[in-house]
Amino acid sequence: MSKKFWGLLLVIACLAAYFFIPKMYATVTQKSVGSMPYELEENENISYATFAGGCFWCMEPPFEKLPGVYEVVSGYTSGNVENPAYNEVTTGETGHVEAVIVSYNPDVINYETLLDVFWRQVDPTDDKGQFVDRGTPYQSGIFYHSEDQKQLAEKSREALSASGRFDQPIVTEIKAAKTFYIAEDYHQDYYLKNPVRYDFYRDNSGRDDFLDKAWGDDRNITPQVEDDGTTLLHLSKDELRSVLTAEQYYVTQEDGTEEPFNNEYWDFEGEGIYVDLISGEALFSSTDKYDSGTGWPSFTKPLVPENIVELEDRSFFSVRTEIRSKLGNAHLGHVFDDGPEPTGLRYCMNSAALRFVPKEQLEAEGYGEFLELFE
Repeated sequence: MSKKFWGLLLVIACLAAYFFIPKMYATVTQKSVGSMPYELEENENISYATFAGGCFWCMEPPFEKLPGVYEVVSGYTSGNVENPAYNEVTTGETGHVEAVIVSYNPDVINYETLLDVFWRQVDPTDDKGQFVDRGTPYQSGIFYHSEDQKQLAEKSREALSASGRFDQPIVTEIKAAKTFYIAEDYHQDYYLKNPVRYDFYRDNSGRDDFLDKAWGDDRNITPQVEDDGTTLLHLSKDELRSVLTAEQYYVTQEDGTEEPFNNEYWDFEGEGIYVDLISGEALFSSTDKYDSGTGWPSFTKPLVPENIVELEDRSFFSVRTEIRSKLGNAHLGHVFDDGPEPTGLRYCMNSAALRFVPKEQLEAEGYGEFLELFE
């Protein structure tokens, strides 16, 4: 056979190894010695919801995009082994299922909305797994954290069953939440870290074909967001357009960039913190602000890392890291690795996406926990 044939065969083999078996790739190359329990925070502004819907890679994106959601973590639950490893869970011998735990603000988004989103991600009639992933570790399930959640979940399941949307019985189980174990780091936000492998896996899993057929135009819903009276989270895009300035809307909602050296905070020196214009999330502190010479407000680090999301940005023929607010989902700017010590990072933000809260007003506006920064 010709060298050209063998060369082509080698290329095909390499592509197959890269695309067709992403989960096997992760299993073989990144085996784990175990997982760690997820610690629930006792806070009136935080509630938790746990869902299993097959591959947890596919269950993160729909919830992470919702307003009012703080974070979505992939992991294992409902099993009988402590600190299970991925390689153990997939055998089905530990009794765990792949799941996600969603931490959210109940004053912004309610549990019923999360349930509506959940049903639109799964095949609730399949008790042998989900789509291409078969076996007990991939069964669908709702794990309630309170009696109220249990009643709402049962009511939601009954309504779905009565709707006649599915020809077969609804078999998704509703159980009390048990210890949730955080999956290995390479599983977290897999769709962001490995977009090519994720897209190929998802496109060939059968999930989207099934959901499109089952739900049609009703597959994507507009979340019912509560108005807590202190943020702009409850406003629609059209309403935001009327409330924000043209530049604020362009930057936060259309991923725009304001003019350098001609914005509110690029050379501002006041003491206080910078919060997200839409959600009020604490983002940066004046104690970490510095003059980068770029004409935009720049910081060496975020004030609350959990309040920002990093995304790959391939616009303008380059690869950059975009920074968005977690709760507000507003475009803030980008982060670069040319900053000063101690981090070596430059969080280059748009003034139009920020609101400054002076240190004298921190207590009154609910940011009293940051006063110690200025003592």
